[in-house]
Amino acid sequence: MSEVFAQVLDWIAVLCLLAGALLTLVAGIGLIRFPDLLSRMHTAAKPQVLGLLLVLVGLAIRLVPVETNVFNVGTLALVGLFQIVTIPVGGHIAARVGYRSGRIQQDLLVHDALADRLAEKERAQEAERQEEEQARERAEHQEGRAQEAERTEQ
Repeated sequence: MSEVFAQVLDWIAVLCLLAGALLTLVAGIGLIRFPDLLSRMHTAAKPQVLGLLLVLVGLAIRLVPVETNVFNVGTLALVGLFQIVTIPVGGHIAARVGYRSGRIQQDLLVHDALADRLAEKERAQEAERQEEEQARERAEHQEGRAQEAERTEQ
């Protein structure tokens, strides 16, 4: 590999590393500075993942010229893939927990689809509780009849 090409790869790797570190820093500052949960979730997910991916790309570019580091580049690719897959799931869970605990400002929501689902679930749970209570009352009533029948037989 020519020396000029190696230097260009080094500079590209350095730029990716610096850009990734800067994005990660901005995401960290956003987590501290933003006032509400939705804004904080945004900074925890989008720029953080892009910053990490840029760092991984920078490391991969730096490791590629060395033939013995093919395994390390594969590991970096797996780390990036798992981050891309798991960050949205974590954000979704954090959003649901925040919604259910009342930490999300309702006026910031354009469409509140979760409210309908939660109301439906609460209605179903209430109906289930009422059915259990009625079944318990019926069992107690039948138990009372059985005891009365035993008393009358004696």
